[in-house]
Amino acid sequence: MLDIQYIRENADVVKTACVNKNLDDKIIDKLIKVDEKRRDLLVKVEKFRAESNSNAKKIKEQVHGGGRPDADLVAHGKKVKTQLKEIEPTFKDLEEQYLDLMLQVPNVPADDTPVGPDESGNEIIRTIGDKPNFDFNPLPHHELMEKLDILDTKRAVRIAGFRAYYLKGDGFLLEQALLRYAMDLLVQEGFTPMTVPVMVNKEAMVGTGYFPWGAEDHYKTQDGQILTGTAEVSLTAYYMGETLAEKDLPIQIAGVSPCFRREIGAHGKDTAGIVRVHQFNKVEQVVYTVADEEETRKWHDKMAGLSEQLLTDLGLSYQVLAMCTGDMGAGQRKKYDIETWFPSQEKYRETHSASYFNDFQSRRLNIRYQAKDGSLKHVYTLNNTMAASPRMLAAIIENYQTAEGTIRVPEVLQPYMGKEEIK
Repeated sequence: MLDIQYIRENADVVKTACVNKNLDDKIIDKLIKVDEKRRDLLVKVEKFRAESNSNAKKIKEQVHGGGRPDADLVAHGKKVKTQLKEIEPTFKDLEEQYLDLMLQVPNVPADDTPVGPDESGNEIIRTIGDKPNFDFNPLPHHELMEKLDILDTKRAVRIAGFRAYYLKGDGFLLEQALLRYAMDLLVQEGFTPMTVPVMVNKEAMVGTGYFPWGAEDHYKTQDGQILTGTAEVSLTAYYMGETLAEKDLPIQIAGVSPCFRREIGAHGKDTAGIVRVHQFNKVEQVVYTVADEEETRKWHDKMAGLSEQLLTDLGLSYQVLAMCTGDMGAGQRKKYDIETWFPSQEKYRETHSASYFNDFQSRRLNIRYQAKDGSLKHVYTLNNTMAASPRMLAAIIENYQTAEGTIRVPEVLQPYMGKEEIK
């Protein structure tokens, strides 16, 4: 959520952000009109409330003094209450309209975010690492995994539906090794590891900015809770409604959790293999920092750098992209995607995403901190995918396959696996 004063003073900037993010810019004019009506009516409401309180106080003083309340005061009090009762429903309705519209206003992209309509506008910043040079035709990950009996999609689809899968034996162990290694890297960097709720209330989804825009892409329970598509939701909402102290910032937390996505709009995409699925596991990192964009951008680069370190440690080739306005979330101010090389497809595929929001999420979640000068400010928030499986698992398997149909275990994961090769 943006500051309403900022929206009032920079309406054209916010409208441009809407257009560049493929959202309706007419929402801004609607908001400003509702805001003006709300503020005008608020003056009247506060005037009547003050007048009513003052009148009641005078009557109370007369009664306590042993006298009878003045008839004119009583009549005036009734009149004011009637006037207040007549306009309060309208004011309440305007308040609800105002909040609804405020929640539909996107964040303004950073100045160096590329402007583009969709993924075609993304810019490659750098490409790192050597692609494997095979003297045989590399198999797609799922074919190799099924031959080694470490993946079963046929039974999974029969039992759980499209895009379901079982990881078996060394497939499961390799995934766990990857997730544990990723979390260990974060712990070494000062992140506190956490398990998180994967069923959350609507307030957490709205607060993190996944609602209202992404409501259709999430599963819901019969009790009205939502299954999260990332641990970011629970981690970012952890301090919802609280006031922190500047001395405790930055706060670095990391979660590992199952994630659930309906994959709306992905019909026909990546139907083979386990690159696009409804349920997966992920290590996610979140940082709360001070209200300073320069400091936030340092953290943004650092967090993306930790994902790069993971890929480098795994010996995988990857590229870092600056995401354009049309291919980033409504709440994101700047976003990097990291794509890892998939030999069987001969292309880089997204495996990581790092974003910062400034106070967009913290305003919605009401997370503030008391600065050293005593003032209250909203924290700035960031998040980053450290490791998502089975997509990362698929990348490892494709890059580490051998002509004999086995899979070499990356050196850094061998202590977790207890073996060098999957046969």
